Amino acid sequence: MISVLKHFSKPELVLSPYQEAWPQAFDTASQELLSVFVIPDVQIEHIGSTSVLGLTAKPVIDILLGAADLKDIEAKIPALKQRAYRYIAKYETEIPQRRYFVKAAQTEMSGTPFRLHVHGVVIGSQLWREHLFFRDQLREHPTLREEYQALKLRLATKFAHEKSAYTEAKAPFIRSVLAQMPASI
Repeated sequence: MISVLKHFSKPELVLSPYQEAWPQAFDTASQELLSVFVIPDVQIEHIGSTSVLGLTAKPVIDILLGAADLKDIEAKIPALKQRAYRYIAKYETEIPQRRYFVKAAQTEMSGTPFRLHVHGVVIGSQLWREHLFFRDQLREHPTLREEYQALKLRLATKFAHEKSAYTEAKAPFIRSVLAQMPASI
């Protein structure tokens, strides 16, 4: 009897040129989340690279879900599960101020698959402010956006099969941008 070992390679890191469908996918997801979070003081923002016009990105729509308290988000975990959002509790050890959800989806227009990543945080918290500041800096400063895109493309080649290494390698750039964040925002 011959034993055959199969080699399973890790999924390749995929970056895509900016897609017009990304803001539409965010809008659809936002409406779905608002139907779950029918509570006062909930805010939903499109963050991450797909929220920046012209920026190359992984096919992931990052959503910042802000509430007055993390308990408001935790109370909706069963309703989110009913809508195919997977709650990933293990990441709370890394970032205890966040509740994290993932959902596979695809755009109706192109049929292109992508994922939704929902980052539930407290409105006005450090995480809330950092996500919005970084996004806004990329939106407002073309040179910074181009620099970030060049870095991402370089790192995607270097870490094509190591998504966590790719993310870690971007961290110094992100920290350098966040170092410019005023304390008052």
